[in-house]
Amino acid sequence: MKILYILCLLISTQVFSQDDSFAKEYFKNGDYEKALFEYKKLYAQSSSNINYISQIITTHQQLEQYAEAETFITELIQRVDYPSFLVELGYNYQLKKDMAQANLSYRKALASIDENPNNVFAVARSFQNHTLLNEAIIAYEKAMVLKPDYNFNLQLAQLYGEQGNIEKMFISYIDFAEANPLSLGNIKRAINDFISEKSENENNVIFRKIILKKLQQEPNLLWNELLSWLFIQQKDFKKAFAQEKAIFNRQPESLLRIEELAAIASNENELDIAKEIYIFITQTAQDANTLLEAHYNLMQLETKQSSKENYQAIDATYQELFKKFGTFSQTLKLQIAYAHFLAFYKNDTKKATSFLEKTLELPLSELQKAEVKLELGDILVLQEKFNDALIYYTQIQRNLKNSTISQEARYKVAKASYYKGDFKWAESQLKILKSSTSQLIANDALDLKLLITDNKYEDSLQTALKLYAKADLLSFQNRNDESIALLSKILNEHKTEPIIPQALFKQAQLYEDKIQFDKAEANYEAIIANYRDGILVDDAYFKLAELYENKLNQPEKAKALYEKIIFDHADSIYFVDARKKYRALRGDAIN
Repeated sequence: MKILYILCLLISTQVFSQDDSFAKEYFKNGDYEKALFEYKKLYAQSSSNINYISQIITTHQQLEQYAEAETFITELIQRVDYPSFLVELGYNYQLKKDMAQANLSYRKALASIDENPNNVFAVARSFQNHTLLNEAIIAYEKAMVLKPDYNFNLQLAQLYGEQGNIEKMFISYIDFAEANPLSLGNIKRAINDFISEKSENENNVIFRKIILKKLQQEPNLLWNELLSWLFIQQKDFKKAFAQEKAIFNRQPESLLRIEELAAIASNENELDIAKEIYIFITQTAQDANTLLEAHYNLMQLETKQSSKENYQAIDATYQELFKKFGTFSQTLKLQIAYAHFLAFYKNDTKKATSFLEKTLELPLSELQKAEVKLELGDILVLQEKFNDALIYYTQIQRNLKNSTISQEARYKVAKASYYKGDFKWAESQLKILKSSTSQLIANDALDLKLLITDNKYEDSLQTALKLYAKADLLSFQNRNDESIALLSKILNEHKTEPIIPQALFKQAQLYEDKIQFDKAEANYEAIIANYRDGILVDDAYFKLAELYENKLNQPEKAKALYEKIIFDHADSIYFVDARKKYRALRGDAIN
């Protein structure tokens, strides 16, 4: 009978929910007497509808008609043995300040779980609905003792989190993950709200101690994985690497996790540990693809960190790799990287072009040929042979229509046209790319289009825009000192034109690359002070905040700027990151 009644509750909820719009509207507007009247009419038609029952109780309570609510709930309890109503009765007593009767009803509701552990679902949910967290916790814990098959650790973790009992929350999340390994991703996301990038944060320390204790009690790769994840959140990639090696030693089937860690470390500009990880992969990997990918990434890092004095050694390493692995289609990525190194770092465009032309003679797919031609086009742009570059880019568009690489080629056509001052043609290409399937290309296209559109009408000769495009090209050519000088010319000679904030921002980024942080700081501050209504102000706030936080060791200044984004630029793309960084600097334990 009881099961049949509960089924009726669920079915009637769906059948009649479409008829309660008037009652909902009255309730929403605070017109509780009319809402109560409507809900009673609906209840008369469907006395098993749990929504109507709940709303009648709540509406009586909103009107402070506690006696009427008590009568209604008591009649329900007499009519059906549904222990959730005992919680509702107890809460009604609580609203009347009669805690003795309230606690009596709560104890009866909890006792119903002893009689039938399945009652936990309705009882615990009712306790949670009324923010009776202790009682909800007792209900779940009791049911798990009575019926060990039940696992309410996830619910318990959420309740402990609401209570601020961080240690118990972590333990419950971890116990749930241990029993449900497929849920680990969701568990990490939940825990992430309670930890910080700071290793000394109290919650981080608690979490680490729990995992280390688990690791001592029983070997389980889950504990290594969680430790590695924690260290990654703290940007302590060396410790994360130690855990990942421990996992690999137990499960040497794949290096994928270690490859992912290397990529994360590299993206975070932790280049030394990234190199260490890639070296480990080159010494450990058995399959050629993994080896080649690791060598490719290692060479990228070596090049990024090296000065001209080391270029000959890098060239020699490339030659050793080609001697070992050959110059076949399998090493295409490495060949393109070598050509890029020759052209953009050693300034040997002739050798780079000749090398890639030989690469094109290999048996390559159309996509592989396109990748080579894209690099050849870039080398021609480097030499300012724009029309020759356009030939390669156009070939890619013609041969691989609607592909991502075709869209990238179109963007490079627009960029080359922009570099040589053909802004009209560049705009026509960028307009098409705004709907690119690649979000990155679409965003870059939109940014460049806005730059051109905002500045092409100010001066019929487009002098400032042409100078800026030239400075942009110099930056592309790794001639950063010349680019900075040209941007200074714009700032001095075109002070009233809209290109100024863009020039300040571009120059600030180049100053950062040259470790001239004081000059970068001055540029960002100039944008904030003089162009606070412009589209770059939130970029300037965020970049300056990162500069203070990561380079100039001025966390309080960084915090103030992140706060500015949170309160004044809620629509900014930096909003989420700014909020996270602000809370970390403020020392928040949780989000």
